[in-house]
Amino acid sequence: MTEATELPAIIDLQNVAVGYDGVDILNNVQIALQSGSFTFITGRSGAGKTTLLSMLYLVKKPSKGILKVFGQNVNFSNRDTLAEMRQRIGVVFQDFRLLENMSVYDNIALPLRVRGMPEKEIYRRVVELLQWVELHKSIYKQCSTLSGGEKQRVAIARAVINRPDILFADEPTGSVDSEIANKLMRLFVELNKVGTTVIIATHNEQLTSTYNYQRIDLHNGTAKLYPALQRI
Repeated sequence: MTEATELPAIIDLQNVAVGYDGVDILNNVQIALQSGSFTFITGRSGAGKTTLLSMLYLVKKPSKGILKVFGQNVNFSNRDTLAEMRQRIGVVFQDFRLLENMSVYDNIALPLRVRGMPEKEIYRRVVELLQWVELHKSIYKQCSTLSGGEKQRVAIARAVINRPDILFADEPTGSVDSEIANKLMRLFVELNKVGTTVIIATHNEQLTSTYNYQRIDLHNGTAKLYPALQRI
């Protein structure tokens, strides 16, 4: 009988501090997240959820300590290496960041066009994904005409069209009702089931209690990882 082996850490923070304008919001963070895990980041408004996320998806570098993503030390990674790492990451921003004057199709296709993928394959992938997020009937609608929940689903589709190894989402249910929030969460759960590491920043306590996953809680400049609750 062989012992189960633990999956490698896809994100590893060692005594990390991060902040803005020389002021650290978080200090001495020591957390490792395994490949294929699902993690909530929680904390009060202003606790540093968005700041932590921006460091993890490689927009910011830590002011102290070591951050490893995909096993590589971010502090010592050059621009080309960071660009390659970002191609393996999907991000759903709190404010969507869609190109409002473009269609749903063109917004989602954009990351694949940047990679130079043939248009025939782009069309196949986009249509398949739009069916998955239940927006196939809106494929050619201009994004400015969509509801908040529809825009959120477009943003998610755009973030996952590259089939990322890690998906980050910043308050993905903050501007939608509970029905849409649960629908979006089911999408994240399905992504996680096929191997994507999912990390969601949220202040929605109902969400974190309904979906029992591990949680990084931010409080007074600290970050602590809590395991998923064992339920009978």
